[in-house]
Amino acid sequence: MRQTVEDHDKFATPTSLYVHIPFCKSRCFYCDFNTYVAPDAVMNDYATALGSEFSQLTQKACEPLKTAFFGGGTPTLPSLHLLERMLTSLHAHFSFADGAEFTFESNPDSIDVEKLRLLRDFGVNRLSFGAQTFRDRLLLTIGRAHDARTVVESVEMAAAVGFQHVNVDLMFGLPEQSLADVEHSLDQVLALPIDHVSAYWLKVEEGTPFGKWRDMGQLPLPGEDLEADMYEMVRERLQNAGFTHYEISNFAKANGQAQHNLVYWRNQPYLAAGAGAHGYVKGVRYENVRKLPDYIAKLKDGAEPVAESFVVSGREAAEDMMMLGLRLAEGVSKAAFRERFGVTMEEIYGTGIAHLCEQGLLVEQNGRVSIPSAYWPVANAIFEKFVTVGGAD
Repeated sequence: MRQTVEDHDKFATPTSLYVHIPFCKSRCFYCDFNTYVAPDAVMNDYATALGSEFSQLTQKACEPLKTAFFGGGTPTLPSLHLLERMLTSLHAHFSFADGAEFTFESNPDSIDVEKLRLLRDFGVNRLSFGAQTFRDRLLLTIGRAHDARTVVESVEMAAAVGFQHVNVDLMFGLPEQSLADVEHSLDQVLALPIDHVSAYWLKVEEGTPFGKWRDMGQLPLPGEDLEADMYEMVRERLQNAGFTHYEISNFAKANGQAQHNLVYWRNQPYLAAGAGAHGYVKGVRYENVRKLPDYIAKLKDGAEPVAESFVVSGREAAEDMMMLGLRLAEGVSKAAFRERFGVTMEEIYGTGIAHLCEQGLLVEQNGRVSIPSAYWPVANAIFEKFVTVGGAD
């Protein structure tokens, strides 16, 4: 029986897992993630709580995982012993499919050979290093705890241990950052043994030091025109070096795409564990409690750590599929849309898609709808138009 737009995801079984490790040595000035500077005793209690949540999650999904992602925070900050505890617990509760992608995020100053070998031995096959920039003065400006040399050493150490899939995060639009600074970072990145680069605009969030300094007029940002030039330089240099620009902020060499992140962009279901983690299971989005003491206490009492959840309507899920999928160069398949929701894009959005295509903001080719790469720098404005299109129908 064909699904309808209202029962879209009730039968989809998640085969991906996100695990949030909320610990950092210090907080970066731009960060608004759910992170904490905590002693070893708290990290130990957190590892125990995670094990209890893993046990709960196995009741929601029993198929082998195709992707797993430990994010943060700094997942490689805990001690070698504590990492081993968490990974042992993970494997005690979940199995992995053949060829599964297993990613760990890491700050360059939180990793060493012993930890890298431990991760490798537990099946981790992809690392993501938060470099942000290779200028030491800019690393200080944004509150990073490492220097540029440590990034190079960490990536080279990972390659020596045997990691073939490595991502490096870059940021542009930083305070007092120049085009030459971005070019220097690209020079450094392209000399490293990596197959993926994530390049993000700085987004100044409320409640962060950067947000406070911006409001006080004390944050010297490059400005939109220079940021656009930075983005164009990133795109040109990486593509010329053999990286495919497959998502607005992400570039990969052959077979290097981030499979776990593709789950998000394709709006597919995934499990989530950890304080403040977000999951999407059986058509329901949920968020865990954010505060560490609350998260640990709930699991100690045998309760689920979910703070809130809501059923995603078919219309909302369709909109999510379009907005997230349009971040990808591949765009959104019209056939996949119809198969998932039981209706066509045109039945939901009327003539809106056609109007956006007429304006050149979308293109339709080979049964897929996508944003032309020339418009990726202003994709948010296109998303807003898309929401208007959907809401007006």
